[in-house]
Amino acid sequence: MFNNKSSNPQILKPFHSINCNGRLVELNTPKIMGILNLTPDSFSDGGLFNNEKSALQHTENLINDGAEIIDIGPQSTRPNAEFLSSEEEVRRIGNMISLIKKEFPETLISLDTFYSETVKFGFNEGIDIVNDISGGQYDDKMYHTVAETKLPYILMHVNPSYEVMHDKIKFEDITLSVNQYFSEKTNELLEKGITDIILDPGFGFGKTVEDQMKMIGEVQYIGFEKFPLLIGISRKSFIYKPLGKSPLDINDETQKLHIKVLQQGAKILRVHDVAETKKTVDEFLRTSLSKI
Repeated sequence: MFNNKSSNPQILKPFHSINCNGRLVELNTPKIMGILNLTPDSFSDGGLFNNEKSALQHTENLINDGAEIIDIGPQSTRPNAEFLSSEEEVRRIGNMISLIKKEFPETLISLDTFYSETVKFGFNEGIDIVNDISGGQYDDKMYHTVAETKLPYILMHVNPSYEVMHDKIKFEDITLSVNQYFSEKTNELLEKGITDIILDPGFGFGKTVEDQMKMIGEVQYIGFEKFPLLIGISRKSFIYKPLGKSPLDINDETQKLHIKVLQQGAKILRVHDVAETKKTVDEFLRTSLSKI
């Protein structure tokens, strides 16, 4: 199930870059996005980093381990999580964005939210990327707000409302459905003037185990290389549940899947275990460069 061979490996291509507050970030080599959950109820690390001291220490650890992007999440989106308002998200974030920017000015900060008001707050605090799991579907002002900030936007494939976010859908052709969604949404974004777009296929959101494994094998076809791909499979249930393991006990399997998506052109890996992922990325680059 976790074969890491690819019939069509992509060696450091296609080339992509994003403009983060005037800073051109090249994605010709993969980037690691480390997860910082400022929540008491995230499924694998809830409550561990929801104060300034622990959050800053965790951020430093992620950066030292190899993360170039820190993804700040003020709200858990696991199944049955508590639904929070934008006001509560902002309260949880507090000064964390500005503190991280002060301590680690070269590190990019991504803000994981589906609220336009939280984006406005984050932009004023210094975020570099908007990571919206809703594809603009949970707040009709999201696209307009992102366009005003001119920040890169992570577009994720997900069900059309918060209430059915995790309802499992058996797609006739998962890759075709994801690509149709991305085609429609990217056209909307481009019309709004949002050109720095990153695509996230939405592993862990409303998809069967079988469809998610099918997507792993077809990453090279998602988005047709028009925009960079972000893959977020860290500690996801489609990996650990079939194996009868816990979210914290699937590192080997996850890294094999990381290799597989890197071979197919993935540009950003969103992960909890940065150090292990850094080893995987380094090995991928070493092996790929040796073939050139």
